[in-house]
Amino acid sequence: MNTTDRDFFARNGYLNLGVFLDPDEVRYFLGLFDEDRRQYPYFWHPYGYHQEANYNALITTSEFDRLVRHPRILPAIEELMGGPVCFGEIGLRGMGPYTGDLHQGWHRDRPHWSEHPLRMDYIQLMVYLTDVDEGTHCFSLSPESVDDAVLDDPAAQLVRGGVYDLHGPAGTCALFNVSVLHTATTRTTQAQRKTAQIYYGHRHRPPLANDSGIPAVFWRDDPDPETRAFYGVLNERTRLYMAAFGPPED
Repeated sequence: MNTTDRDFFARNGYLNLGVFLDPDEVRYFLGLFDEDRRQYPYFWHPYGYHQEANYNALITTSEFDRLVRHPRILPAIEELMGGPVCFGEIGLRGMGPYTGDLHQGWHRDRPHWSEHPLRMDYIQLMVYLTDVDEGTHCFSLSPESVDDAVLDDPAAQLVRGGVYDLHGPAGTCALFNVSVLHTATTRTTQAQRKTAQIYYGHRHRPPLANDSGIPAVFWRDDPDPETRAFYGVLNERTRLYMAAFGPPED
């Protein structure tokens, strides 16, 4: 992360890291994705428009921790967030072949947090595990500067900021402020899109959502205190699992 990258993020609300995973990493994480989908179909459910997702990927395939805390990506996230971060959630998402009208559901995941220099409460890492181009489904957002007034009307933001479509080969990664207007763009294609989408938050802020359970092997039992701290902002889903399946009291 350099000054140019940080300034670009401040002006646009996102940063395309390019092809950040090497071919071996892509094969490894795509293999995990496909095996998770094959072995645990009951964890995969319809999500949004024309998508299937598993948001409990750390429970079914704990090896995704290697992507969540990727040693070349996490430092950039911490720099943009301004300090140590916590795990928010992970979603493995699949979008299959589609014939129909182009579909976009523009939304913001969280309100802007005005106390942060980048107005960012949570940041998302978007990882493409398959090739994405003009002829496939893709991730899209409307660039927004920290100096822009926040527009509540999506149509007004789209007029002001326009649309950026994230394209790139498998291994492409991007970071974006989840308060920026964004969407999955669904278009007629025979290609499949496979992604891992990971959220990170500030450790002193409330949990992002209740979509992803956090395994106790990370937040409670790991011998490394930094690992426990990273995974230690527990949402209600995790607390319910803990109450239901935790060790019996003495």
